[in-house]
Amino acid sequence: MFSPDDDRSAPLYERYSIELLGADDAPAPDGQPGDGLTLHTTRGDVACILHRPSEERGVGVVWAAGSRGGFDGPANGLYRDLAVRLSERGVASLRVNYRHPAHLDESTLDVLTAVWHMAALGFQRVALVGHSFGGGVVISASRYTTHARGVAALASQTMGAEDAALLGGRPLLVVHGEADAVLPLVNAATIIDWAPGPKQLVTYPGAGHGLRECADEVRTLLEGWLTDLLLA
Repeated sequence: MFSPDDDRSAPLYERYSIELLGADDAPAPDGQPGDGLTLHTTRGDVACILHRPSEERGVGVVWAAGSRGGFDGPANGLYRDLAVRLSERGVASLRVNYRHPAHLDESTLDVLTAVWHMAALGFQRVALVGHSFGGGVVISASRYTTHARGVAALASQTMGAEDAALLGGRPLLVVHGEADAVLPLVNAATIIDWAPGPKQLVTYPGAGHGLRECADEVRTLLEGWLTDLLLA
C-alpha cells in the first residue's frame, strides 16, 4: 500500500483521498482523562481522545504524537496535562493516535480528519501541535485547512515541515532542546527560516528530544501561546 517512492512533490489531495464517515464514542484507554472517540474514515478508523470544555468557545487544539503514535506527547505527558488544563479555560482538545505511525501522508490525513471533526462539533478555529515526526505532520496538515489558525512544532523533523512556507500569516511556534540527540537543533532554525511569519523559536539548553528536562517550562510556554492564539 505504501511505497518509499511516493512522489511528495504532488499535493496530498492528488496522491490520496479520504472522507470522514462519522464518529462513535469509545472507551478511553485506562488512566486517560477525556472521552474516547473513534473517527471512521474511508481509509480506516482513527482512535482519539476528546476533551470538551464545560464552556465552549468555538476553539480547540489537535495534538499529534511522534512516529510511535500514542496520546500523551513529550515532556512527561504534555498533551494529556494541557488538554485537561485548557478545557478548564474553554478550549477543546482532540488527541490523535495515528492509523499508520511513521507514515507522513497517512498521519497527515488523520490530523486533517480530526480537524474536520472538531469543526463539525463547532470548534471552527483550532491550533495544531505536533512533536518530532508529528511536527512535520501538523505543519503539512496546516497547508490543507483554513481551520488551523496556528501551529506549534516541538523537536520537529524537517520532512513535511517545508510546508511552513505556506502558513501565510498564521503563527508558528518552534521548540527544540539544544541537547537533542535524535533530531538536530538545526532543524528548528531551518523550519523557522521556511516560515514567513509571525514565528517564534524557543530552545532549551540541556534538553533532549523528549523535552523532559524542561517539561515545566514547555507547559507554561505552550499553554500561554495557545490561549493567546485562540482566546485573545
